[in-house]
Amino acid sequence: MWFTAERGYAATGAAAALIGVLLLPACGFRPVHDARSDANAATLSTIDVARIEDRKGQQLRTMLRARLSPKGPADRALYRLTVTLTESKAELAIRRDESATRANLTLIAQFTLERLPPYAPGVFTGSALSTNSYNVLVSDYATLSAENDARNRALRALAEEISLRSATAINNPAVFKIPVRR
Repeated sequence: MWFTAERGYAATGAAAALIGVLLLPACGFRPVHDARSDANAATLSTIDVARIEDRKGQQLRTMLRARLSPKGPADRALYRLTVTLTESKAELAIRRDESATRANLTLIAQFTLERLPPYAPGVFTGSALSTNSYNVLVSDYATLSAENDARNRALRALAEEISLRSATAINNPAVFKIPVRR
């Protein structure tokens, strides 16, 4: 018989995927980095990433600048991105001798994207969190290396999250709040 249950499921799945693709433009979906988007590559390159304290802050700033403006920054900044990093460690998997064999490294980034003139004043704030695990080994050097690798993974994840949320904010100007001056 030409119709089997497996073929029926495959055909149903293919039909559902086709319907989904055809209906996608009707729901208002727009790719974030589309050339017609407000958050295109030229606009993202106008984001000035302010200095971030400490070595991990320097690394995050470099990653953000590479994601936002891979061809180099624009001549004039239209947005300013300010980031504050906090780091914490939690020891897990405790042995009987009360030494840890595993640890979680958590980085939290509080960020503010501020519109600069000629735009009307506005700020978009948010936070991003990344937790990465690593092994606590007998060798201090190996443990330090594993911790640094976990930190680098967390920074890459934060850079991705912050750049995507900044692009989304630029695409949706209504999320910018008028700053309160004191």
